[in-house]
Amino acid sequence: MITPPYLRKGDRVGIVAPARFVNPEEIEPAIAQIEQWGVEVVRGANLYARHNQSAGTDEQRIADLQAMMDNDTISAIICARGGYGTIRIIDKLDFRHLVSRPKWIVGYSDITVLHSHLEKQLNLESLHAPMLLGYDGRSDSVASMEMLRKALFGEALEYKILPGRFSRSGSAQATLTGGNLSLLIALAGSESEVNTNEKVLFIEDVDEYLYHIDRMMHQLKRSGKLKNLAGLVVGGLSKMRDNKLPFGKTAEEIIFEAVEEYDFPVLVGFPAGHDALNYPLIMGRTIHLTVGKEIANLQFHQKTAGSSQSKTAFKFFKSLFFISALFAMIYFLYYFAVTLLLK
Repeated sequence: MITPPYLRKGDRVGIVAPARFVNPEEIEPAIAQIEQWGVEVVRGANLYARHNQSAGTDEQRIADLQAMMDNDTISAIICARGGYGTIRIIDKLDFRHLVSRPKWIVGYSDITVLHSHLEKQLNLESLHAPMLLGYDGRSDSVASMEMLRKALFGEALEYKILPGRFSRSGSAQATLTGGNLSLLIALAGSESEVNTNEKVLFIEDVDEYLYHIDRMMHQLKRSGKLKNLAGLVVGGLSKMRDNKLPFGKTAEEIIFEAVEEYDFPVLVGFPAGHDALNYPLIMGRTIHLTVGKEIANLQFHQKTAGSSQSKTAFKFFKSLFFISALFAMIYFLYYFAVTLLLK
């Protein structure tokens, strides 16, 4: 996986809204906090546009995100909020410049569409992390924003938490993938579909009926997305809803029931998702996951930015050296053979 360059003071950070509309008063406090990192914030031209529920028309949202991806002076792109709409524009975005000049893309919820596409099609890491909406200056949102700063500036990320009920002990070392459960299901069958094979899957969701959670977990199971997992991390399951006739199980019970027959580690209750405490996760990065009865540890493998590109370049020049050496050897053998024959 390609690791985008980490931020440094003086860098420029772009703000876009690829999904639902947002008002200035809702996100300007978070922008002020980001500016305290020593970076310059650049607002998308259509950041505060509105078209029905969306932050402008599809064309306006495409234009903002495309402009930020293509602008070499922008080092990271933070999404203002989620909602709905990223899936409408994903196939109309041109990612070619982002491949040659990678940068961090940050968000969660509806931004799962981007995370999954970047991992699947571009081999590029991204950050499932707090957005601007919801920052209120209180302890949990401040802590979450500080963890985002650490992630963007390349500081090591390691989390120790109490495993919630329905967690299962074990350990795994594998690539982290996933995001919002509803969006992962919506991407099934597309070129952005999540690949879970031998990976640690992270899922979270909000404002869903319990029977919807059950249906989505069965879809993952029937499509083979669960049987070859290296591990499962369950984040926030916020504001779950039930029918008048109760479903009879909690969201955590539903998820554990779907994976009960497998033996990989399960961590339930990781603080990432739609709650104020929302720890950043580097999607596409190798993690070390250990789940015990009393404590769980999730640690990201520390990488140098652009390390995958450097390794690729090294392999290329190494191959080029050997090919050149082979041709030189053949030339000298031919030269000496011809010299001997002429004698």
